Amino acid sequence: MKATNDNFFDKVYAVVKQIPYGKVTSYGAIAKVLGAARSARMVGWAMNAAHNLEDVPAHRVVNRKGLLTGKHHFDGTNLMQQLLESEGIIIENNQIINFETVFWEPQAEL
Repeated sequence: MKATNDNFFDKVYAVVKQIPYGKVTSYGAIAKVLGAARSARMVGWAMNAAHNLEDVPAHRVVNRKGLLTGKHHFDGTNLMQQLLESEGIIIENNQIINFETVFWEPQAEL
């Protein structure tokens, strides 16, 4: 089963690497584009496992309401928030302001 998880995680990372600077997406949106709409939690596990992968911008993945639910997986007290704010995203009380404006919808590769 580990190989299957690794393969899924690799697919998640491929999507996350496409998120443009200054944009965010959700765990569920990634799961949906991968054809596994009910696997948002598994996308979260992939993001947790990505903390040592410098080329995966895991800070750009938030929950469906724009909450920084994965922030405790980042080193430092507010690193996830700081990374997002450095890209121009405004955050108050662990939630992205104007979430709809900065939300990026992943597209399936044709």
